[in-house]
Amino acid sequence: MTSFTGIWVALITPFTTTPDSAIDIPALKALAAKLIREGVAGLVVCGSTGEAAALSEEEQLQVLDAVLDVVPAQQVVMGLSGNHMQHVLARLQAIQQRGVAGILVTAPYYIRPSQAGLLDYFNTIANASTVPVVLYNIPYRTGVNMELATLLTLARHPNIVAIKDCGGNLHATMALIADGHLQVLTGEDYQLLSALSIGAAGAILASAHIRADLFVRLHALISDGKLLPAREIFYQLLPMLQTLFEEPNPAPLKAALAELGLIQDGLRAPMHMATPETREKLHQLLLPLYPELAKPA
Repeated sequence: MTSFTGIWVALITPFTTTPDSAIDIPALKALAAKLIREGVAGLVVCGSTGEAAALSEEEQLQVLDAVLDVVPAQQVVMGLSGNHMQHVLARLQAIQQRGVAGILVTAPYYIRPSQAGLLDYFNTIANASTVPVVLYNIPYRTGVNMELATLLTLARHPNIVAIKDCGGNLHATMALIADGHLQVLTGEDYQLLSALSIGAAGAILASAHIRADLFVRLHALISDGKLLPAREIFYQLLPMLQTLFEEPNPAPLKAALAELGLIQDGLRAPMHMATPETREKLHQLLLPLYPELAKPA
């Protein structure tokens, strides 16, 4: 069973800036390989940061296969979401044939099922899956919150092993950590230090694209009980973390990665590019993190 301890990157999907906004496969592979070299535990493909909703099912598998060309399968988790049970199960079959480390599964969006409906939904997927299941509680995107009692019940399923926690409930987070049946991974970037300090196993973060090595170092320091240097790193990163979410994710992140020369700054409608004001702010914040960006006088 895969351990999901550590820093996992919620991977973007690079697009070209051509009218068709095609997937930029070379940039995707280069970025994925770079992040693994920088020491992250793994990559989560086709989540919300990966603009999965703007990809067809075929394109999602294309993205997954491109990442698997350069990253070991045990370091890749694939996003799985939907509100049509049979379609979700069919996509699960296609994904798990790739031998990935796990699947990241959200609650069915828009239809807002009851807690009993959520139990049925996740148990059905977990029963059908041959790879570990990571729950993803993100009510501000799905429209339904997975209550603590529901999560604790699902935690007893042998194939449900972790949770990306974006529920915004510190009591529930601490209860899940204390329960010990799920590896708790924070999905809220600005809660990284506090979550690790109270015992979270790690994180799944969009912001860890930027100076992934510092995120990895922060996690290692907390694991060694070294809070003060971990805190210094966190506050070094915090202005960037905050700015990356001042506009809808992943527009600011893609602008930052484009400035670093890693991708083209392309998104698919209805996403909009980051504003000039945010771009300038990002530029100033990137300079101390990447001194090589500074132009010689």
